[in-house]
Amino acid sequence: MRDFLIRVIISAIAISITAYLLPGIVLADDSLGALLIIGLVFGIVNAIVKPLLLFLTCPAVILTLGLFILVINGALLMLTASLVPALTIDGYGSAILGGIIMSITSMVLEGLLGLDNKEKTKS
Repeated sequence: MRDFLIRVIISAIAISITAYLLPGIVLADDSLGALLIIGLVFGIVNAIVKPLLLFLTCPAVILTLGLFILVINGALLMLTASLVPALTIDGYGSAILGGIIMSITSMVLEGLLGLDNKEKTKS
């Protein structure tokens, strides 16, 4: 549960950075509460919908050597924007670029916080 909350905060930071860098993604309300709600919805969408989409599009992911995952990330970002009125995305191209920026930002933040470790040692 703690890791999920940290990932929600990381998603909120990533969407804030993405909206700052990419003019096609607009935050109607960039308050902390709105960012946390967007991060929560994005985290739930990633936890529930992404594995299903990866399973259904497995041949396309394999055929494109994993590049189709960028399209899936864009679709998940568009789905999040349709569920949360505080987030607006101009088009699918902006969603794919936003998904790339969010993935890189999340990967860096998770690495800095040590969430990417597969093996956790308990002391």
